[in-house]
Amino acid sequence: QVQLVESGGGLVQVGGSLRLSCAASGRTFSSYAMGWFRQAPGKEREFVAHISRSGGTTYYADAVKGRFTISRDNAKNTVYLQMNSLNPEDTAVYYCATRGGILLDSSGSYDNWGQGTQVTVSS
Repeated sequence: QVQLVESGGGLVQVGGSLRLSCAASGRTFSSYAMGWFRQAPGKEREFVAHISRSGGTTYYADAVKGRFTISRDNAKNTVYLQMNSLNPEDTAVYYCATRGGILLDSSGSYDNWGQGTQVTVSS
């Protein structure tokens, strides 16, 4: 069992940047591929980004491609999400999770979830 804690959310203006962090407990962090998801009020949770166990492969939702970057530091048991050029549509609670299933962009493939961190983009 891995416990995940997200941080780094907050209020930012349109066009601004934020860097989210997801710290994992345990010594098996490097054995998990990781993902970021987000959920806006009244909407379903949606996929944002995925990173492989080594960090060598990444995959993004079309809505964030070119603006967001996922990375990880296995020595620090942490995965990051750098978010640039933020717009109001990015407002949501952001979650990190470990992937145990096959589909990279399906929440059903992920098992351990953090509590989430709120990101609000104001215009």
